[in-house]
Amino acid sequence: MRTRLKGLGLEMRMGLHTGEIELLGEDIGGIGVNIGSRVMAEAAPNEILATGTVKDLVVGAQIEFADRGARVLKGIPGEWRLFEAMV
Repeated sequence: MRTRLKGLGLEMRMGLHTGEIELLGEDIGGIGVNIGSRVMAEAAPNEILATGTVKDLVVGAQIEFADRGARVLKGIPGEWRLFEAMV
């Protein structure tokens, strides 16, 4: 997706997290969605950032990650170590 968008002159940024969500009718919400949104806000153009939760869950999937350091995510308690997915 990133390659195709770049070919069109568009940039994307992606934030990945996995966790609990709440079903709100036909929509979703909750802390898991909020964390994913905050991670995306930390990503640079054309960067895919993931939380350590995602990195740990995909061990063995042959996806490489580069450590991008700990960050404070707006409205989310504590520091979160983020990783760039090298795909």
